[in-house]
Amino acid sequence: MTSRIPTLDIRRFEDPGDRDAFVAELGAAYREWGFAGINGHGIPQADIDAAYDAFVAFFALPEAVKMKYHVPGSGGARGYTPFGVETAKGASHFDLKEFWHIGREIPDDSKYREAMPPNLWPEEVPGFREHGYGLYQALDGLGARVLSALALHIGLPGDWFADKTDFGNSILRPIHYPPITGTDVPNERAGAHEDINLITLLVGASAAGLEVRSRSGDWVPFTADADTIVVNIGDMLQRLTNHVYPSTTHRVVNPRGEEAREPRYSTPFFLHPNPDFLIEVLPGTVSADNPNRYPEPITAQGYLEERLREIKLK
Repeated sequence: MTSRIPTLDIRRFEDPGDRDAFVAELGAAYREWGFAGINGHGIPQADIDAAYDAFVAFFALPEAVKMKYHVPGSGGARGYTPFGVETAKGASHFDLKEFWHIGREIPDDSKYREAMPPNLWPEEVPGFREHGYGLYQALDGLGARVLSALALHIGLPGDWFADKTDFGNSILRPIHYPPITGTDVPNERAGAHEDINLITLLVGASAAGLEVRSRSGDWVPFTADADTIVVNIGDMLQRLTNHVYPSTTHRVVNPRGEEAREPRYSTPFFLHPNPDFLIEVLPGTVSADNPNRYPEPITAQGYLEERLREIKLK
């Protein structure tokens, strides 16, 4: 079933002879699924592995050490969020995960500083900052290429998103799903949800578990090959494009049997617009068959804060 969600080589986007076909195929994948796999991305596996090694080392630290980097009341914007906090919208049980947030490095005198606080870096893990922020920058660059292709697909200039995401409040989130030791656990590793942001890039999940809900309501497993980054549409882009690109419900299910006793690690990159970007439905996505679903625009920061409250991070 996994073959139903396409995987495309983004090097085709740089080939003038293949660009139009790539854009058409990518756009069709997102219209249908809200998900696609991207390979040929050029991010060295050694860099991904080095970042994961640092993340795994952090999560192995004693709880008291990790809690040094927890900032209560911050919505988990930076640093550590402990196990048992985030809860999918509408869910009765919290997700089975702990995580860390790396944000964009900006000057202290930036107009976005209030919305984008300085990063925290765990002094106990050598290389965490170097490898973590290196992965952040690599995924930020790849995300810009995907957005450029999507812009072309809906009739916008290829650089339309560039000045709207150059100071995006984007987040790299290393996640640790601990081993599940109990039986009949009502919680899921990540309950069914949609992402908040423009697009999400998921690199190097260490185990199966991701499932995507199809238009017919079936749950479709999507475990990408090692060299493939899973990229999906978030609610902000769904809203901006008047649902031309759907933000598809997905989850991370609990494995069965002995596999449940193994931890799972994954690192999504949530690509956001600049905090003051106004999410206003693009006129070209409105038609008689698809009237404007969101006549009231909202800033990216306003929308983010609204959603963080819903998932119990604020």
